[in-house]
This record gives sequence, C-alpha cells and structure tokens, in this order.
Amino acid sequence: MTLTQQQGHATMNASLVNEQDFHRLIEKRADMLLALADYLSGSENPRAVLTRPLLGEFLSQSMQFEELLDTYDAGKSCSWCNLRSLTATIKLFSDASYELLHILHRVSSYRLMAVERDFVAATEEALAYSGGILAQTSREILNRARERNLRIPHKTEIADAYEEYQLPGRLAHDCGARHTDTVAGTVALLATAFLNLASESEDVRAASRARPEEYATRASAALSEERLRSLEFQFHNLQSQYDTYVSGTEAERVDTDLPVLRGHVSVVFHLLRTGTLFAHYYERHMNKKHCAHPPHSVSLVEPDPLLSVLMNYSVTFIDLYIGRTVSLCQEMLKRYAEVGRIDVSIPKYRGFHVRPSTLISKLVLHYGSKVQMLLGDEVYDASSSLDLFRANEKINAQKRRWLAKEIVRLGLVPEHSESEDAVALVRTVVLALADKSKLVMYEQPLELPEQICGSEGTLLERVISETGRLLAMGKIDISIEMNAQFVGDRRVLADVQILAEHGYGEDSFGNNIPLPKQLIYLRR
Repeated sequence: MTLTQQQGHATMNASLVNEQDFHRLIEKRADMLLALADYLSGSENPRAVLTRPLLGEFLSQSMQFEELLDTYDAGKSCSWCNLRSLTATIKLFSDASYELLHILHRVSSYRLMAVERDFVAATEEALAYSGGILAQTSREILNRARERNLRIPHKTEIADAYEEYQLPGRLAHDCGARHTDTVAGTVALLATAFLNLASESEDVRAASRARPEEYATRASAALSEERLRSLEFQFHNLQSQYDTYVSGTEAERVDTDLPVLRGHVSVVFHLLRTGTLFAHYYERHMNKKHCAHPPHSVSLVEPDPLLSVLMNYSVTFIDLYIGRTVSLCQEMLKRYAEVGRIDVSIPKYRGFHVRPSTLISKLVLHYGSKVQMLLGDEVYDASSSLDLFRANEKINAQKRRWLAKEIVRLGLVPEHSESEDAVALVRTVVLALADKSKLVMYEQPLELPEQICGSEGTLLERVISETGRLLAMGKIDISIEMNAQFVGDRRVLADVQILAEHGYGEDSFGNNIPLPKQLIYLRR
C-alpha cells in the first residue's frame, strides 16, 4: 500500500463517529418515531387510529430521523442501512396516507361531478393499502431497533394527543367579495388553462386503459416519478392561481361552476401527489438492495399491489376527473364566448390538406367552441378536418381559373401554333410561370406523358387542361395569396391566427416546422 493510500485510510478512520455516542444520539432522536410506531403496530385496527394529526407527526418525525441518518451516511453502513430504508418507507407511506385522508375529509366540499366508479370507496381501499404498509413497517422498524439495542418508548398519551376532532358545520362566509374586472375573463383564463393541462396529461390518462401486464412498462414511461411530479406542479400552480385571483371574488359568486372547477383541480392535484409518491417508491426503493450483507429483513412492499394502487386508483381517477372537467370547461367557454372574425391566408402547400385541416380541427375541438370557416359563399365546420379538406375543391378551382388567365394574359401559347409539340409547350409554359414566381414545381425534373391527355379543343385549351391536371396531381402549385375567414370565439380565433402565422405547421414545400409554445397542446 502506498503512502497516499495509507494516509487516505487513516483520514477515513479518523473521521468515523464514535459508536457509543452515535447510539445515544440515535436513541434520543428516534424516541418519538419509535413511540408512534409502537402505538400503530399495537393497534388491532390500524385504519381506525389513522388521523391527520397522527400521520402528520409520523411524517415529521420520519423526515427528521431520515435526515439525521443521512448526515452520518447510515445508508452505507451494514449496521444501520436497514433502519434507514425502513424510515424512508414510513416517510413515504405516511405522506401518501395523509393525502388520502385529506381527500376523504375534503371530498364533500369539492362538488365533484359523478364518474362511473365509487371514488370514496376507492380512496378508502387505497388508504387501507397505504396504512397497512405503514403498520407493517412500524412493526419491522421496532424489530430492527431492538436488534440495535435501542429503547422502545411506550407513550400512552398518543391516542388522545393525535385524535382528530371534527366539528359539524363551517364558519360564516362574511368576508366581502373582492371585485374582478369581468367574470368572462376569469372563466376564460381558468378554463383555458385547465384544457391545456388536460392535453398535457394525455399520456398519463391513456395509461389508465392499460392492461395489468402492461403496468410495469407504463410505470417506466408515462407514469414515471418525474412525469407525474411535473404534472403535479402544474396542477398545483393552477389551484394557486384560482386561490389568488378567484377565491372570494364576485365572479365566484356569480358563476357557480367556478367552485366546481376549483374542486376538480384540487382533487386531480392530490391524486397526482399520491401517484407521484407511489411511483417514487416503485422506482427508487422497489427491489433495491441497500447492503451486500443485510441484517434480517422482510419484503414489506410487493411490486404488483403497489402498481395496482397506482394504476387503479391514482391514474384511473386522474383520467376520470380530468375527462369530466374538460366538458365543464368547454361549456363554460361557450357560455362566455365573444364572437369575432379573422382573415388568414390559406396554407401555401396544397391548401387544406391533411395536416393543416387536422391541426385546425384539433385546435377547435380542444376548446369545444363553435367555429366556422368561410371561403367565398361556402361555410365549413372548422372542428371537422374532413369538412375543411372539402374546401380544397373551391381552392383548386380558383387556382385553375387563375392559371388559365395567366397563360392567356402572358401569351404563353402563341396563336396559330396548332402544329407545335403540345407536351413540349406544356413544359415551356410551366417553366415560364415558375421563372416569374407564379407557381412552384414540386417535381424536378418535371415528368410529362408522351402526349397530353385529351385530343379535342384548341392547343391553348389542351395546354390549360394539362397544366390543370398537373396542379391536381400535386406536381405544381400556384403561388397566389388566398384568404379564408374564421368566425367564432375570439379566444379560439387567437390560436387559429397563431397557427396561420406559423404556416399551419408546414413550410411552402410541405415540410413540418415546429409549432410555437402557445400551441403546445396540438403536439399531442
């Protein structure tokens, strides 16, 4: 061993904590956590004694004890790593149980719309699972504490100290209502924000329809801790916006759907909190070996039941309540719709073909408002991509008429030239128009048949017919400015305007281009 290695080992050994001092410190700091574990593990019916004050204390004590253990690298010590792991489990499942109890206590005030499953019963079932894990872990941490010769305190006052008293009724709502500029503006702000979050959550919602054998795959993708935590933050932010700008205002009193919206935002947020915690445990703790030579331990959390409560409770009800709230928000926006009209250019590449039509219809359906597109004397339903696609008939007819007029106006087909090669003349006409930036060639070199279709009519008529056929086949396109009008809710039209300004997601040659961040919901 080199001198440097010897010095390193000496430094490490010199920094080791005194075991007796550490034992005394741990025993003192673990006192309340072990007392709580003793109380819960000794209860015949753990669910019956779970209260928010008790769980709050469990969470606080486990957080503090975990931090103390981490200060001394207990997770890397064979003597203490198991105790560190059990403390982390108590922290997570006391947190999850608190969230579930919070939901049960608040569910009546959320004004939740009916869904096809019993939410209260499902929450009780999830709490029974989470509380059961907490009780098992409490028994196990007491076993490990005894192995480390830690004193187990028995505090008879815990039952009374952490009992939860529920008084009937509520306090009087006698604060004066705050003023808001417009109810319509408030509704639009919150409803639009929720609809955008609903689109952002689509991958998580889709996971609720997975089969049990797909749960593990989903958990590592759409239901990862990182993904769920991101959505949790965004829904929490929306709840905070409501409480800051809407709670206690005249708008909240005028529109009774606003408190309903707030309740659904809250319940989705708390469901995401539980989902994030379950996903965290599955990713970070499941099947993780904390020590090469672990002391006696048992498997407290099995992967299948954990994934089942994540999928069948958290994710399923996230999907159900977001789905109901989307309909609510769309109805609220319709009720406060401010009708407007905009003029926008039609898509430069082949008009309203599949991609532009799909994006517009998706945009309109996102808001649920009625929007129409006007083109000449025709009216189209902007929420239907097929109806928008039908507008190409009118667009192409106008392009063919313009093309014929330009060929005549520019004299591209000489008079008295019936003997000329019609195919060569068509090529000459197309190149001449392209040179004058009148049209775009999507096929280069342009391939033409040995003879043009149709032998009747004058040479001019046949050339015009053949160029029209090339237009219909998508080999060429006309570079003319054509506008369409959209009529409907101004909020929806504002997004249509943004989409049009960004080429409906395409450049002049039909290549996809990024959509602006305002339209992020269209990317899913």
